[in-house]
Amino acid sequence: MTIDSPMPFGFAFQGNPLDRQSEHRGDAAWLARHRDSAAARYVFFCEGRVVADVRGETPGLLQPRAFGDRIGLDGEDVLLGFGDSDAAPVFAARLAVSVEALETDTPGVKCIDVRSLAAQAGLPAGDLGMVAQASSLLHWHATHRFCSRCGAESAMTQGGYRRDCPACGGLHFPRTDPVAIMLVTHGDDCLLGRPPRLPEGVHSTLAGFIEPGETIEEAVRREVFEEAGIHVGAVSYLASQPWPFPASLMIGCQGTATTRAITMDESELEACRWFSRDEVRAMLADTHPDGVRVPPALSIAHWLIRTWVERG
Repeated sequence: MTIDSPMPFGFAFQGNPLDRQSEHRGDAAWLARHRDSAAARYVFFCEGRVVADVRGETPGLLQPRAFGDRIGLDGEDVLLGFGDSDAAPVFAARLAVSVEALETDTPGVKCIDVRSLAAQAGLPAGDLGMVAQASSLLHWHATHRFCSRCGAESAMTQGGYRRDCPACGGLHFPRTDPVAIMLVTHGDDCLLGRPPRLPEGVHSTLAGFIEPGETIEEAVRREVFEEAGIHVGAVSYLASQPWPFPASLMIGCQGTATTRAITMDESELEACRWFSRDEVRAMLADTHPDGVRVPPALSIAHWLIRTWVERG
């Protein structure tokens, strides 16, 4: 069964079309049967990069199991889900080879980092959602091999969606880190900041991890006050985006400021100010006289900003 997963927003990593069939993942015989199926396809990673067949017009991300068996797998594979039918399982795995060796020995293959892949145009709908799922799961397994309760080495189970500790019985599940990302507005202006990690000239929405025991609305208000000294009243949810760096969920919101005076946290931001709608329109067109611009279209930050401008 294919999941009907429309992509109405236009930013990257949404619209994963795979049916994850979580109800079957605990059946080892079922997993083995599909893993050995001739129809099984894999998203392979090499040193954190996606292995792509670049001989066509767009990168081909799905390879047969034999490709990985020939080169060698680094750890176990994980089930991503099923595509067009129950006979088309999709897995993900890491290859036990260097990028240099793989690209040298395999004509037509290139290893592309996830962010660069997302910036390319023309990929089939849903491919990036599948890549986000694969990247996040494989990173979790690579960094959580040992039980956090007793330190013993754990074992992958449930098709890659759990690790079990044989020593103390602990059950460990992949984590997704929620992040509040918000466009704060006041009248016809919006608040944009510039963290040091962004390219020169780029200003973006504010964002921060949601802390334990905190609602999304509380996280929006806390982060904006901590970074910019602005008080926020009403908060509304707009959209979300998987962000596989390594495994976050960006929860896109809009907040209405109740104050305007900025007190910037210089340890978090290099710049922060109010921009008028006309200024932001120029930033989107890359025609702002000061050379400032917004993040690329692959991010939900870009979508939040553009939506505010276009909706007036």
